[in-house]
Amino acid sequence: MGAGSRWDSGWDDGMEEDSEEKWSKELDGFTPPGVGYGSITEETLERMRKEKLSKAERKRRARETKQAEAREDSAVVCARCHSLRNYGHVKNDRADNLIPDFDFDRFISSRLMKRSAGTPVIVMVVDCADFDGSFPKRAAKSLFRALEGRGNSKLSETPRLVLVGTKVDLLPWEQMGVRLEKWVRGRAKAFGAPKLDAVYLVSVHKDLSVRNLISYVKDLAGPRSNVWVIGAQNAGKSTLINAFAKKQGVKITRLTEAAVPGTTLGILRMTGVLPAKAKMYDTPGLLHPYIMSMRLNTEERKMVEIRKELRPRTFRVKAGQSVHIGGLTRLDLLEASVQTIYVTVWASANISLHLGKTENAEELRDKHVGIRLQPPVAAERATELGQWTERRIDVSGVSWDVNSTDIAVSGLGWYSLGLKGNATVAVHTFDGIDVTQRDAMILHRAKFLERPGFLLPIAIANAIGEETRKKNERLNAQQQSDDDDDDDLSDDESA
Repeated sequence: MGAGSRWDSGWDDGMEEDSEEKWSKELDGFTPPGVGYGSITEETLERMRKEKLSKAERKRRARETKQAEAREDSAVVCARCHSLRNYGHVKNDRADNLIPDFDFDRFISSRLMKRSAGTPVIVMVVDCADFDGSFPKRAAKSLFRALEGRGNSKLSETPRLVLVGTKVDLLPWEQMGVRLEKWVRGRAKAFGAPKLDAVYLVSVHKDLSVRNLISYVKDLAGPRSNVWVIGAQNAGKSTLINAFAKKQGVKITRLTEAAVPGTTLGILRMTGVLPAKAKMYDTPGLLHPYIMSMRLNTEERKMVEIRKELRPRTFRVKAGQSVHIGGLTRLDLLEASVQTIYVTVWASANISLHLGKTENAEELRDKHVGIRLQPPVAAERATELGQWTERRIDVSGVSWDVNSTDIAVSGLGWYSLGLKGNATVAVHTFDGIDVTQRDAMILHRAKFLERPGFLLPIAIANAIGEETRKKNERLNAQQQSDDDDDDDLSDDESA
């Protein structure tokens, strides 16, 4: 058992008995607070536990954890995993594209139709920051068919479905409360998912609700069931299972984690994560060719990847104006029953934005794509990404105070629209990219409105400034050279 895992087991061992007795005396008959008690959270309990350890003990455990992680990182891995872990990309993109998609119906859905020793548990992992793009729609429909096929079986044998929304720390979740879970259930139902046994919104990075999820899955699985962890490519499955193993104090070869679609290639059985004869399987990510990030290169993918908590950027838009998200998508307000509407962009802060007139939108994109409108990172990349298409959508709202509806571009982000009335918008993006309309996920918008024109990330602004400086230096050098030639010519004529 690794040093990092002994932390959890130590909380239940005799090491803490004196502290527990002290707590019981202080509480004098009252139930000790736990998660959900007043303002008590997992983080609060974790802090309480740390406070009960001496400084020397904390140092010792930290040292042992670091040594265990070093031993884990020294495990032999294939060249592909080594490149993903250390450099965040594969060596050969073309060869990687030849890897076939995972056949969910063949490997998972068909097994659910058969009788098994225990009740199968499906943990469906979805990225909260790209919910529509990462939700495994095809797998959800297959599961629905599988459940219908076992409709006459005993209730205890019917597969149980747990939906896990990962990366919740990337959303302003503290302002969303229980409404987010209700919204998630509604979207899952809209996508055709069977009835959910539970919804967990977690963050491995901030250790939110991971322990509660593990406990629930263990209870569902019992001593003999199979637990299948499924989800779209790069939804966070491997990261979640690594967190499971760490919480359970299990020594496993760390699953490769990278912001690259298709990191996991085959079904991996994780031993020791669940008790007794229960087994957990990590499955390859399901291919979603309709998401934007699948078409981007490594540099562009890093730009659209959401790594920090999303911050709203809100524009007040009139009919005849357009909002660009880089050179990847554009929203035009064609007509509205009101003078203006609010358009809030939820996307990576590394993407440039622009608000301007619709009549100049195509000319502006042609001129600035790959420069001020990034990603893509070069003008020629815009044509490589596909044909530019338009989709018209009718929207409506009943309040100026909150966002009414979202228009999501899979694998990129979404527009939130706030209005009191009706409007028609046009969404432009590449052919085949999934665009969905839904109820607003996040109700609030930015406190301050953005001005018309370009809104550039610091990195893009600095790159443009550096390029402008070099261009001016070249022009000055050329001008100086021309002046010197003119002086030489004048001297020759005087002679």
